[in-house]
Amino acid sequence: MHFLTRIILIILVSAPTVALAESEATGKQLYNTYCTQCHGIYGDGWGVNTRDIEVLPRDHTDSGEMSARSDQELFKAIKHGGQAVNKSILMPNWDATMSDAEIERVVRYLRELCNCDAP
Repeated sequence: MHFLTRIILIILVSAPTVALAESEATGKQLYNTYCTQCHGIYGDGWGVNTRDIEVLPRDHTDSGEMSARSDQELFKAIKHGGQAVNKSILMPNWDATMSDAEIERVVRYLRELCNCDAP
């Protein structure tokens, strides 16, 4: 096989992998995109939407409250909405927007925000 053809094949085979790795959003990026409107840019529950809603969103920096929530419960709330975990019906479900892997990254980021572990 010609040397240039080999290089082109290597680039073509490698390109999708490189593009996928570069496009994989971190939990923080996903949180900033989908969650900060309600939960605030600091995760403290004071997002721009709070003036229009009756029930304040969860303060994700509250380690006492967040350490009482399992990762599975957080995952379920994000994937299926607040109502799925007996919380606010105003918390939307994100299952059509984020993949399970992305939701797992958001859950890991929530643990960073609260500086706490799951029970």
